[in-house]
Amino acid sequence: MKRPRSLRRPKFRIADSAQQAVGGFLLAGPFVVTAEVWELAAGMSWLQAALTAAVVGLIGYAALYRADTDRDPDDEREVAGIPVRFVSLMIVAFGSVGVLALLFDAPATFLVDQGVVGVELWATTLKAITVGAVFSVVGAATADSVF
Repeated sequence: MKRPRSLRRPKFRIADSAQQAVGGFLLAGPFVVTAEVWELAAGMSWLQAALTAAVVGLIGYAALYRADTDRDPDDEREVAGIPVRFVSLMIVAFGSVGVLALLFDAPATFLVDQGVVGVELWATTLKAITVGAVFSVVGAATADSVF
């Protein structure tokens, strides 16, 4: 049962993005520095990467609007018909993995040292980001819902 509007949490705020970022970075870190993630990404096709990104979106949406019944996506501000909270979650989920991968120089560590360069380097890095985002989105959505 949904709470009356007067008792619901306030609409999306910048503080919510900060909470998402904390959760996203927290869960993304271990996967960015794991060789198995980079090996898995190297073997993925673009279709698999796209499907993985779709799974990230589904997990995020379900965590924000299905698991937390106090939220209604129709009551939130939107960008191009998509709730701003969800857009923020996707930016955090994929962005936190990407930022950590570049800060830790993971592509060089796991790919360049093995002779992977150029377009293949960037393609594998993007695929690794989708793999890491599966875990990052869980942390980001949990932090958003709990706090």
